[in-house]
Amino acid sequence: MTTTEEAPPRKRRRVTSLEVLCVLLVLALVGQNWIASALDVAAVKTGATVFVAVCAQALPFLVIGVLISGAIAAFVSADLLRRVLPRRAALAVPVAGVAGIALPNCECAAVPVARRLIQQGVPPSVAVTFLLAAPAVNPIVLVATAVAFPGEPKLVLARFLGSMGTAVVMGWLWARFGKMEWFAERAIRRLPEHVEGRSRWAVFFETARQDLVDAGGFLVVGGLTAAVLNVVVPRAWIDTLGAQVVLGIIVMAVLAVVLALCSEADAFVVASLSTMPLLPRLVFLVVGPAIDIKLFVLQAGTLGRRFAVRFAPLTFVVAIGCAVLAGVLVLGGVR
Repeated sequence: MTTTEEAPPRKRRRVTSLEVLCVLLVLALVGQNWIASALDVAAVKTGATVFVAVCAQALPFLVIGVLISGAIAAFVSADLLRRVLPRRAALAVPVAGVAGIALPNCECAAVPVARRLIQQGVPPSVAVTFLLAAPAVNPIVLVATAVAFPGEPKLVLARFLGSMGTAVVMGWLWARFGKMEWFAERAIRRLPEHVEGRSRWAVFFETARQDLVDAGGFLVVGGLTAAVLNVVVPRAWIDTLGAQVVLGIIVMAVLAVVLALCSEADAFVVASLSTMPLLPRLVFLVVGPAIDIKLFVLQAGTLGRRFAVRFAPLTFVVAIGCAVLAGVLVLGGVR
């Protein structure tokens, strides 16, 4: 008695993202006249400009960040990092804050670097401190702030203190209350000390390429969200807050999250709001590099959604508190 073997089921062919992109490009070419007329609206043009500006500002720094991330993965061993950093989190956190001065990064670039530090065995409290400090206290940002606010050197000092305070306080809070299970598994997967048959340069380029692909997609999503919100929020609302400092602080903090400006350019934007007192504008400058729409999306995609939904609200509150405290101490009160 013979039995006939059943043929294995044929796998269904899946449509790839490249094929979808090709179809979309063909449709765009065929219907370009209709698309151009449909999008000839002032709000759409404004949103498109904001989207391009956000992505164009952040992309160069994101590339720098993934290159640093690749260098850490390929050339910096976990043993070296453990020897350099103090063992106690109370001391290691301020060291990470100072490192943000020496390694200037945009907030988007700091996210893949923070993930790479965690994968190399650095305590998460140290990584999140660097994540917050690098885009806010580096010389490029401070010089840009001084240029945007000539005659206001105290504002530059207040921004430095408020941002550094935010980074250090969040690092200490994470050391006390943070949990590793809040990170996505891909964010904490340890890197092998040595990859058989691969050179360090191969590891560098592969790591940088993978980080750029991962973070770049989330940057586009975050930039698109920021563009939509920029169009929705009326500028007239901002102009009416000049005499309402407390409300101005709250609104400027929310606005920093919504506008999602790059930390190297935000000072020039907020300097144009001349009717707003300095303290609310300081809050904008401290909150923006710590947490905004695009940064939240990047953190959720790179470090994990459970991390982002806990980290972002707490960072928002701590940044407002540190900014107000620095403003009161350095600027001499509400002005």
